[in-house]
Amino acid sequence: MPAKAHFGPELFSFLRDLRRKNDRDWFAANKRRYEEHLKDPILDFIVAFAPHLQQISPSFVADPRPVGGSMFRIFRDTRFSKDKQPYKTNAGIQFRHEAGGDAHAPGFYLHLSPEEVFAAAGIWQPDGATAQQIRGAIVDRPDRWRAAVGRKAFRDAYELVGESLKRPPRGIDPDHPLIEDLKRRDFIAVADLTREQVCASGFITALARLWGKAGPLMALLCEALGLPY
Repeated sequence: MPAKAHFGPELFSFLRDLRRKNDRDWFAANKRRYEEHLKDPILDFIVAFAPHLQQISPSFVADPRPVGGSMFRIFRDTRFSKDKQPYKTNAGIQFRHEAGGDAHAPGFYLHLSPEEVFAAAGIWQPDGATAQQIRGAIVDRPDRWRAAVGRKAFRDAYELVGESLKRPPRGIDPDHPLIEDLKRRDFIAVADLTREQVCASGFITALARLWGKAGPLMALLCEALGLPY
């Protein structure tokens, strides 16, 4: 039986139209499009990906709940923002570590928007104590870090991205050979994708292989935080 394509071009068309008319009246009039082309396919995808995620690591969770699960909510929190547009114009899926309850925990992330499609693995904007633990692991196990991010399979698929400190972290030798990695504030690897790849029938299998290539990095990050991988 051929693999199922979970996402279609209609998902990106909906998000493109939402960007043009980001208000509650338009969303209410197009709610069926949202549910049919974005919400329901994403929830189905989360269920279908669960066994693949278990093969990558049993410590990460595929949660298909429509609220509080692996699907990011489309509603923006505008309470403290000058931008009062009520809806996000991208879709996000995050498979978080079982020990982490927010977007700053180690996880695998899929980003879908008309302008940008990518898969990511790692930890985004960790708090100071968490970042210090990760830096400690890099200092203590430099060969593990180099192996995790320096393998050809990883480098061919991913790029380490995110913000960095302007100066070396406190207590870190400024001349450390891995100083640029130790200055990172984000420990995230990103792989760019295309809409065509996401809409292909074999995308789940391809994504599982892609995230599998980030396994050594994720294992090191989890180990640094005292978490199972």
